[in-house]
Amino acid sequence: MHTVLLVIASQGYQPIEYSVPKGILQHSGIAVLTASNTDNKIATASDGTTTTVDKELKNVTPEDFDAIFFIGGPGALQHLDNATSYNLLKKTADANKPFGAICASVRILAKSGVITNKKVTGWNGDNKLTAILEKAGALFIRKPVVIDNTIVTAIGPESAQEFGAKILSILSK
Repeated sequence: MHTVLLVIASQGYQPIEYSVPKGILQHSGIAVLTASNTDNKIATASDGTTTTVDKELKNVTPEDFDAIFFIGGPGALQHLDNATSYNLLKKTADANKPFGAICASVRILAKSGVITNKKVTGWNGDNKLTAILEKAGALFIRKPVVIDNTIVTAIGPESAQEFGAKILSILSK
C-alpha cells in the first residue's frame, strides 16, 4: 500500500485542494498523512475549518512516504515557502519519488529547484507565475492539471478532482 504526504500551511491552506485529493486517494486504499509547519497538531484552512496534522514538516523525511504534494491557499507561501520545504522536495526528487503541488504552492517547487526542464501549471492570478517558472527553468503550460513524468501540478480548487485522479494514476503505474 502506498502512503502519500499532503503538506498544508498551518494557517490558510485551501480546504478543497486538500480534502478532494485526500478523499480520492483514501477511497482507493492509499494511506494519506498530513504534514504542516506547526507542532500543535491542528491546521486551520482559509475558510476556518481545521484538520489534524500527523507530522511537523521539519520532522518529515522521504522514507516516511511514497509521494508528496503541496497544497495551496493564501497561507501556503507565508508558511511553506522556506528551506525546510525546499530541502524535503530536493530529497524527494533525488529519491525519484512522485511529487507536485496545486495552486500557489507550485511556486515552492520552482524555488526548490526541482522542476528544471519540466512542464508545470499553477495559480497565476497575479500574473507572476510565468516569470517565476522561467527563472526556475520550467515551462508554464496553461492547463488545469499537468503531468511531467511523476510530477503533478494543478491550478487551483477547480482542478482538485483532476489533481487527485492524476496523483492516483501516477501511483498506480
